Amino acid sequence: MSPPRLTGALRSFSHVSKKEHLTEQPYDLKTKRLKRQELFAREGLTWQKIVHFCTEHQDKAEHQAASQELKSFLLAAKQIVGDEHGQEAIESAAVFLFETFHNKDHVGTEETRAIRQMFGPFPSAAAESSCASVARLVASLGNSQVEDFIQTHTSHHNPQRGSAFGRNIVFSYDCYTLDPLEGLPLSAPHEENISLDFINFLNNQQSGRKATSEEEVSSSGRSTGSGDGATLRMEVEKYLNRGNMISSSPEELCTSLFEMLASHKSDDELQNELFELLGPDGLEMISTLLQRRMAIVDSLLTLPSDRIGFPPDLSQKGEMKPIYGCQVTIQSEQEKQMMKNYRREEKRERKKGKGTDDGDISDAFMPFDPREMRAHREQALLTARREPVLGRERVYQRIQYPNVYDVYTEATNMPAFVGGARILLPEGIHRENNKMYEQVEIPPSEAMPIGFEEKPIYISELDEIGQLVFKGMKSLNRIQSVVFETAYNTNENLLICAPTGAGKTNIAMLTVLHEIRQHLQPGGVIKKDEFKIVYVAPMKALAAEMTKYFSKRLEPLGISVKELTGDMQLTKGEILRTQMLVTTPEKWDVVTRKSVGDASLSQIVRLLILDEVHLLHEDRGPVLECLVARTIRQVESTQSMIRILGLSATLPNYLDVASFLHVNPYIGLFFFDSRFRPVPLGQTFVGIKSTNKIQQLHDMEEVCYNKVVEQVKAGHQVMVFVHARNATVRTALGMIEMAKNVGEITFFQPNQGADYGQCEKQIQRSRNKQMKEMFPEGFGIHHAGMLRSDRSMMESMFSKGYLKVLVSTATLAWGVNLPAHAVIIKVLAISFYLFGFSSCIFLLAHTFFKQLPQNLNLTPSGILNVSMTL
Repeated sequence: MSPPRLTGALRSFSHVSKKEHLTEQPYDLKTKRLKRQELFAREGLTWQKIVHFCTEHQDKAEHQAASQELKSFLLAAKQIVGDEHGQEAIESAAVFLFETFHNKDHVGTEETRAIRQMFGPFPSAAAESSCASVARLVASLGNSQVEDFIQTHTSHHNPQRGSAFGRNIVFSYDCYTLDPLEGLPLSAPHEENISLDFINFLNNQQSGRKATSEEEVSSSGRSTGSGDGATLRMEVEKYLNRGNMISSSPEELCTSLFEMLASHKSDDELQNELFELLGPDGLEMISTLLQRRMAIVDSLLTLPSDRIGFPPDLSQKGEMKPIYGCQVTIQSEQEKQMMKNYRREEKRERKKGKGTDDGDISDAFMPFDPREMRAHREQALLTARREPVLGRERVYQRIQYPNVYDVYTEATNMPAFVGGARILLPEGIHRENNKMYEQVEIPPSEAMPIGFEEKPIYISELDEIGQLVFKGMKSLNRIQSVVFETAYNTNENLLICAPTGAGKTNIAMLTVLHEIRQHLQPGGVIKKDEFKIVYVAPMKALAAEMTKYFSKRLEPLGISVKELTGDMQLTKGEILRTQMLVTTPEKWDVVTRKSVGDASLSQIVRLLILDEVHLLHEDRGPVLECLVARTIRQVESTQSMIRILGLSATLPNYLDVASFLHVNPYIGLFFFDSRFRPVPLGQTFVGIKSTNKIQQLHDMEEVCYNKVVEQVKAGHQVMVFVHARNATVRTALGMIEMAKNVGEITFFQPNQGADYGQCEKQIQRSRNKQMKEMFPEGFGIHHAGMLRSDRSMMESMFSKGYLKVLVSTATLAWGVNLPAHAVIIKVLAISFYLFGFSSCIFLLAHTFFKQLPQNLNLTPSGILNVSMTL
């Protein structure tokens, strides 16, 4: 039976944990986690211990042979676990294999089952190679010696590992008797003789102010009292240095606070009075003073003269003035800002001059010239007299743009957030915590209520061109109706930040129709040789889909749409005969540099559409910057009209990007947050608890399978995103193996429709062996390393419902529309500071609840559920 949890009362009289490294910061959580991870890494059997054990006490020839054997053993472990997980995971896998094969001479049934249970499907040749390497290493060392080594270092025989929390706690049984009738110090009989004049008290103690450092060190018994005595002065100085109560001096505020602390009022009554005096900025100071109220009063009443550290010129009797009641000073915002800047400069100068840290500044002499401050104040008052009372510009308040619907910005402008309140998770979240993982489910957010000025745009109200292109649609959706007037009837540059599933592509179609209408002749003839429209898509898969969509929509107008990517090359004549080009950033950069054709393409481009414009922050960002800068330079130099449209699903700094694209924020900036999603989004975050890499991989695969089965049993299709190409095959085969072991493979097998036989024949004609093997079980894979025909086939089978689970990389995260109810993102780590390889992990971890689920074509009746395994 596990021991009970410690309560607050037990913790008060026990030493729960000993403090280590007292010189370090106690609240550095990242450092503590790293130290704990290093502690776990040193415990048990590790790869470094195995290497040291196999190579010690050997001559040069045997040492080289053992090192070579260890390298081949590590290479076999890499083939089993996969090279996408990093060196640490490979070494952990090698340790697991060493424990498995140290007393075996061949790979038996039990060893195969253990390896498959831990790593999933694995190559048998790699297992045979690792077993042979371990056998050769053990033969040179001796079986008994290896057994003793493993018994000594393995985590299962380590008594310190896995011990319950609170097992070795030393309790204190000292008894403390509290007398309820015992009076407080302030209620003593000699209370009438106590003077509450704080300034007189300072003046009386000022005569013996000087003391040597040796006396201070020797008076260790009074250190606690002196610290309490300086607390009031320190808190007052901190409070005033933040720009509060500029008209009051430190002595005046100390006098008021000292009188209030030494009064007979209770802490609750005193708390209200202190809040009225200090305001919201003094909450921390109020808490400190009330907690140490008795200590501060006692220490100031019994404080020796050598512990007073106030400047002599501020506490002499001759310079003291009578203290009056509460003073109220009205100041403008510029005066307050100027006072704050002045105090900040004073503090910086004190740090430079004294060279002390923050703790010593409060006790050091603070130079303060009242005449200089009075001169600054008079100058500020003269300046304020010439300015209007109600200024037009308010710098401290963020501008509210008409078409920006950002709930996070609205929350940061609320008084609670400005006062220091934190933004918490919404109500209704569900938490689940067990030994394997911790799970947090966030419910879908409520939709944005429809405003009075929002009116839907019906297709029948458009002109003839609009009705031809949007044939089959009854009306535009909510976001498209808001953007319609600016996109369809003006030449303004646009930046649209909205969920892709909310109709961003049709907004691009509105700008295309506006450009076509500019070149429409009275007889209904379109001058096709006068303009070019360029649609820049981030990936070839998205470019192909956009080409198909725009070709179908613009076919009634006779507009030619072609794809210009690495897969689809166009001749010079085809480029000239095409009115709309769908390309990638790198390809369009090359084309515009060398100017293919008789007339330069850049001279006749009239509309540039940049899809997924948040790529500016990625490695391909400089290419997009070149395209935009080149276009803007052409507009300024030739005075030609080139419209720029930026589309993005996740763009936090939309104001900066709007300025970069030369977008008028009052007209062309549109930002729609998750409240405008046509399908509500529920989010589930699952965190694996294991610190061992191999155990972490095993637990992650098990949790991922359980989440997939839960959705498939409910009749939904699932998309699982991983961070590497080979991880798609490994994850799919692992889930198939788990489903067969527990007898749940029938849930994944597709329902054979009318055209299932034809689809199966198409799959069998493919060269991809894994794809043909997984299709009958209802699983599919998708990544950029596959042939384009195979990728299109997987997308088609998933859209038809013959694939219940599709394991993919980020290729499907860039706007490829597929029907899915649940999206599971399986990543090993999150990196916010590293880029390169870690930026892919950052994309899959950070952008999924902002970007990935919005790129899925979902039915409005369902609720999208996103599960993220960390």
